[in-house]
Amino acid sequence: MPLAATARSTSPELSAALRLAEFADDVRDGLKKKDQKELPSKYFYDDVGSALFEAITLLPEYGLTRAEQRILAAHADEIAARLGAPVIVAELGSGSGKKTRLVLEALARRQPTTYHPIEISRTALEMCERELDHMESVSIVGYESEYLEGLRAVASRRTRAGGPLLVLFLGSSIGNFDRKPGDEFLAEVRRALVPGDALLLGTDFEKPVSRMALAYDDPAGVTAAFNLNLLARINRELGADFDLRRFRHEARYDSARRRIEMHLRSTARQTVTIPQAGFAVIFREGETIWTESAHKYDRESVAEMTARSGFRCEAQWVDNEWAFADTLLTPV
Repeated sequence: MPLAATARSTSPELSAALRLAEFADDVRDGLKKKDQKELPSKYFYDDVGSALFEAITLLPEYGLTRAEQRILAAHADEIAARLGAPVIVAELGSGSGKKTRLVLEALARRQPTTYHPIEISRTALEMCERELDHMESVSIVGYESEYLEGLRAVASRRTRAGGPLLVLFLGSSIGNFDRKPGDEFLAEVRRALVPGDALLLGTDFEKPVSRMALAYDDPAGVTAAFNLNLLARINRELGADFDLRRFRHEARYDSARRRIEMHLRSTARQTVTIPQAGFAVIFREGETIWTESAHKYDRESVAEMTARSGFRCEAQWVDNEWAFADTLLTPV
């Protein structure tokens, strides 16, 4: 079926103004931190960033996306068979929707399915809608919102006759949260669910450091461009004067916390003005902006994390070529 609609709680003009104001606030708060400057990774995904991330997923060094595609290609029918009918699907951070198609096709072979992609990035939402448009027996209503806000909206609108809700949180997006906030986020997802619902959670497993490092600092420089585009976005949308030539992409592994960190390192002492955020920021030579974390897991840590958040593991599928898992969880 064609795309049904994109849900918004405000007009497009007001929504855009509110998002820009929130962006300015988050940039100001993150860059004013004394010990470690930060920028939220959710702002990677403007038009340019979304396209660059799609390019990253095709890199030979970045095996995560292909691993999950292999899992879903092999087990989507099994996943569909474990759910009641008809199923409502809500995806937190749909991206392009290419992997999601495998799940939706398996569900749609059994019954008509409603799919709700939830994205903060309008560009990513549009990419997903184009990818999945005209699927047989699938209607699409997208939500341009924060993940939990969109999920609560989907959960509140369903009826008893609508069947179970399947939440997709794929691609190891949970790894962008620190451990405790990740537990809290999953607990909030759990609170939106009722018995019979399910969560399909993607998690990237720990690997040799050299292999993980290449996935986040590829020789072609695509990930570096993706990281630096965050500063370019601040220039475009907030009128800043970041000189991208004076920052360098850096990926490093924190073995104690089991996470890859992405940083942007200032190569000189410099001052950057951000007019629409109402401040200027001084960078010391060598000082970094922390832009993303990618926490890594194993079977045991996934089981512990999801149990702490109120879920029970029903099934888990692991790709041995890249060591990635999709886990089907139900609320306790």
